[in-house]
This record gives sequence, structure tokens and C-alpha cells, in this order.
Amino acid sequence: MHICHIALGGCLTAPNVNYGVTEDTGGHIAYILGAARAQAARRDVDGVQIVTRAFDDPALGAVHTQTEQQVGRGLSIRRLWTAQRGYLSKENLAAEVPALTEAFLASLAAATRKPDVIHAHFADAAELALAARERFGIPVIYTPHSLALSKSGASVDQKRVEAERRALMETDAVVLSSRDEAEHQVAAYGDGAQARVHRVSPGVSLRRPAAQGAGRALLAETLDTPDRPMLLAVARPVARKNLATLARVFANSPALQDRANLVILAGQHGDPLQANAEARGELDQLRALLGAEALRGQVALPPRHTQADVAALYDGAAQSGGVFVNLALHEPFGLTMLEAASHGLPVVATQEGGPADIVADLGHGICVPPRDEAAIEAALLKLLDDQALWSDAAIAGRAHVSRYDWAQWAESVQQICHEIRNPRPARDTHVMLASDIDNTLTGCVPSAALFGAWIARDRPLFAVATGRSLPEARRILRDWDLPTPQVFITSVGTEVYLPDSKGRLCLDAEFARKLNASWHRDHVARVLSEFGFNWQPEVEQRRWKLSGYGDMRTARRLERLFTRRGVAAQIVASHGRMIDVLPRAAGKGPAVCAAAKRLGLPMNRVVVAGDSGNDFDMLQTVEAGPGRGILVGNAMDGMRERCAGGRIYMARASHAAGVLEGLETFGFAQNAMDSDSKMVAQ
Repeated sequence: MHICHIALGGCLTAPNVNYGVTEDTGGHIAYILGAARAQAARRDVDGVQIVTRAFDDPALGAVHTQTEQQVGRGLSIRRLWTAQRGYLSKENLAAEVPALTEAFLASLAAATRKPDVIHAHFADAAELALAARERFGIPVIYTPHSLALSKSGASVDQKRVEAERRALMETDAVVLSSRDEAEHQVAAYGDGAQARVHRVSPGVSLRRPAAQGAGRALLAETLDTPDRPMLLAVARPVARKNLATLARVFANSPALQDRANLVILAGQHGDPLQANAEARGELDQLRALLGAEALRGQVALPPRHTQADVAALYDGAAQSGGVFVNLALHEPFGLTMLEAASHGLPVVATQEGGPADIVADLGHGICVPPRDEAAIEAALLKLLDDQALWSDAAIAGRAHVSRYDWAQWAESVQQICHEIRNPRPARDTHVMLASDIDNTLTGCVPSAALFGAWIARDRPLFAVATGRSLPEARRILRDWDLPTPQVFITSVGTEVYLPDSKGRLCLDAEFARKLNASWHRDHVARVLSEFGFNWQPEVEQRRWKLSGYGDMRTARRLERLFTRRGVAAQIVASHGRMIDVLPRAAGKGPAVCAAAKRLGLPMNRVVVAGDSGNDFDMLQTVEAGPGRGILVGNAMDGMRERCAGGRIYMARASHAAGVLEGLETFGFAQNAMDSDSKMVAQ
């Protein structure tokens, strides 16, 4: 496979990237280079090319005038020339996109081999990629890195928003890094924007320092006692990164000044960066806050640094018992969280966006509201003063950061590339299986593999009906190496995604309109809050689903309250601890019926499978009708007592083996399991 990445902004080169030299030379370049190197190392990839913009600016390096740059075996950079030969910031790049599109199409037309997949980074690159798909039929992956409609409260560029909406809606797949990106941020672009979103965790790219104590020279002239614990921040000087708040917290805290030094790496200071008014203003504010005489010898704002310096400072901060700090008002992912973890450096991080996901996963620090200066100070002091907490966080970061690996990213994205190159439109088939995922298809590796073999052999119309969101359903299926369904029924039967004529998933707008007709989300949420609902995290709340924690007794109390208050909603309890509140027209059962109807499948060719309370209405749907249901052997929530109908098969085997057992009994999966597999499964 031949893969092409497109990224137009910033100073993209390799291996020595001068991060921070301009406001657009940031973390997305580390992401692209890490991803491209991992793909180029794969045996099933014979070439990776990164396409960027050529420009001539001596202050930024002659390398950016090279049309072709070989980076490594199987990896190269190609630069596109247009009539505008100077460096262009992100704000000024939009006007050059038409000329860059023509240059890219001409380059592809002349190429001896065209890419099999184009991966566009940011919406301007997606315009080039979509033009190439239209002319040459090359499928497109899109990674936005930073969406305009975020929670940061920044003013919105409507042209950028529309370009991002088009990229989300029209590309063949969207690859994002965090749940916040994949669910909350994308949802702001419309109900159908999430249809092609995949969440794939990136890796860590930062090199380790070469020698003990490296990087000390960077601080020697500014810190009086460089061995004191170091509070370290690394970010571009833009308002969204909120560096001034960290500087203000330190400047106003005698307790922090007694315990630590503050080091902020805020880009490469100088003419290219200072040409940007926002960066100039942020740096001036930092200098004013940190320039007080009382802070002399305790703070450092180095004007220059290399990649090796950054790695050395991470190590130095860890060795000093310090803390890494990222207080971005909103961070799409947060690669610096992984870099700190790889060096055993605990973090205090913003709770807005991807860092919260990472800290929850790795357990290597504390999340805080990025504008709450008292909470920030308290978190920093807690880590500085509690040696046991600091050590636990440092150990957890190093122990768990291997979960974020570029080779794993490349493996997952390779599967996505295969899917978008070989889309599967819905076709007439002998059976449609709609199955829950967690503890129904997952839970047993051997039976999951047998299930995948049956899908590949008999080619049914495979659907999943899950409480998870679409990106999380895709992620768990990849983790278990389960087949990709053609139909996704997600968020407890509130979202139905069906393949279009080209095999690309789209939200079923008809089912969405049906839910909207009886759903007053804000009113339902107010009643739940008055009740004292124990809410699940914000990322679990959906357009047609409000989720919390509680048992069956809590669900019954809510039902009585809703009846008294005339609230039009249904309550679904599952797993003994989760409660979902949905529109009355929603649920896995109605969603399966709607999907089958839209695909022209009679219900006597539909089989459903599940294990818990949120599968009950789906199983009820077929119990009274012409379809068939399977309750796997590991069912919970009293489901065996609740589902006692004649059309529900009670499997002896658990997990995917139970699904296959039921399908075999119904005559839809002959010889799917040999006798030994059946014995093990049971």
C-alpha cells in the first residue's frame, strides 16, 4: 500500500523540527512524523509520502525550498510550489488553497504510482484530498487536530467551520485521538458528523536525552538553584494554551516559590514567531508576569530550545521531583501528557479535552479547571508535598504509557484503510444478526475468533446494537479483532448508522426525526438534576441519551417521578449500576426494526443477541414477532427470568460462543464451532 499524508501549515521537515519557530509549527507535525514513520516500517506498506507547502524564507531554513526530501527508508516529503513563495501563517494560507490544489492534482497526474489512501491533516488539506478523490478515486482519511467549534470560548471563523464540516461529512474516515474530540467536538458539527469517526490513540515521539544533566545550560543563567523541583510547561504562546495563568499562579503563590522553580518553553522567540500578534502579546504578558524582582532566579523563559533540550528538561523535572503543567483552555488531545509520562514526570493538567482522558487512563496526575487558580495551586502543592502520591503518579505514567504506541496506531489505521478501499454496501442476505458487543461478543478471545470466521465465511448482514457511542464501538471491536459491522445501532438504540450506496455509513435521518418528535432533552435533564441524578461523565451524554449511575430501585423511583411530572422518556437500567434515559421511541428494539425495514429485510430473517438489561427491549421485539433472539450463557440483570418466551434461545455457552450456539440452533451458522470449542465455551 502507498500512503500520502497532506499537511500544509508550519515548518514541516525531518528529522530536526524546530518546534515553536512559528505559531503553526506544533504538535501536529510530531503526530504526522510519528504516524508516517510507523506506517513506513510496516511490511504491507511500500511507501509513505508527506505532502506539504514549499516556501523560501532564509530565517526558517533552506530545507523548505526542497521539492523532494528523503526522510528514511520508504518515507519522503514532497513540497508543492505556487506563485506565492514566502512563508504563510495559518490565517493567510486559506487564500492559497486553490493554487495548492492544482499543484497537488498536477503532481498526482504525473506520478508513476498514485497513493492508495490520502490522509489529510486539517481542513485545508482535506480540500486537496477531496479534489484528488473526485478526479482519481482515491479514498480520504481526515484528522482535524484542532476543531474550531471547541469549548475554549474563542471567536469562531465561520469559513473554517464550514470547511471542517465538509471534511467531517464527506471524507471516507475521520481519525481522532480522544473521546472529547470524537464525541463532543464533532457532535457540534451536526447530528451526522460522527458517522465516519474512529478514535485511535497516537504514540509518543519525543527522543530521550543523550546524557545525564543535559539541558542544564538552558537554565544556568536564570535559575539560582536549578536542583529545586521544576514546574515545567511546554506550549506554543497562544491564548488557548493559557500559559499566563500558570505564570500568574506561581507569581502569586509564596508557597510554590518556596518549593519550586518555574520553567516555561513558549516557542522559539524571534522574528518569525513575533510576526504573529497573538504570540507577541502572549510572550509580552509572560515577561511582565515573570519579570518581577521577587521571582528573579526562580523562573526561566528560554528564548530558544531544541528537541533534545525538551527531552532533557522532562528528565530534569522528573529527577528534581517536579511536575509538568498543561493548563490549556481546551486541548484536543495532549501529546505532552504522554511525553511527560514517558519520563516519569507527574502532571497537573486541564480537565478540558484530551488530557483528562489521558490522565484517567494513565493515572499519572491531577486534572483541574484551567481557569481556577486556587485549584491549580492546590494541585501543584499536593504533588510537590506528597511524596507517595508523586511516586505513584511517576510509576503509573511510565508503566502505562506503552498503551500509546505508533505501531499500534499504524495497525489500527491500516484496518481503516482496508475498509475504506473495500466498502461493503448492504446486499441481500440470508440473515441479519444484530448483537450487543460488551460481554456478548467480547469476553472470550477464542470464541470471538470463531465468530469472526463465521462472518467471513457466511457473510451475513452484521449489525451491532450497543450502549457505546459509534467511535467507542469501533474501538472495542478493533481491540477484540472482531469484524466491522455494516450497521451500527449505538448509544442504547438512539442512533442508527446505515451504509449508503457506496458502503459509507450515514446517520438514519428518518429515525432521528422520529426521536426528535417526542424528546425534550433540556426538560428531561432539569428533572433528572432535581431528582439528584448521579450523572455519568459529560462525554457519556448524547443528543438522545442522558446517562447516570444507579440500580433497579433508582430506576423505579425515576419512573414514578417521570409519571407524576408527565416527562416523555423511558428509563433503561443495566449491569446493576447504569441508568440511561431515552426518548420513548428509542431503544435497541425499535432501532433494529427500523434498520431492517430501511434495508428491506423481513423480521423473520433477523436474529438479535444480548446479555443485559439494555438488550431487553431488543429481545422482547423478536419474542412476540417473527424474529429470533439469543440470550448468551453469561447473561445478567435477571435476564433469564425476564426473557422466558419461546422465541428466545437460552444459550449454554457464554459470550460469542453463545451467539454462535444460538445461530447454529436456528440453522443460520452450520458447523461454526467444532465439538471441542463447544465444550470449552460451555
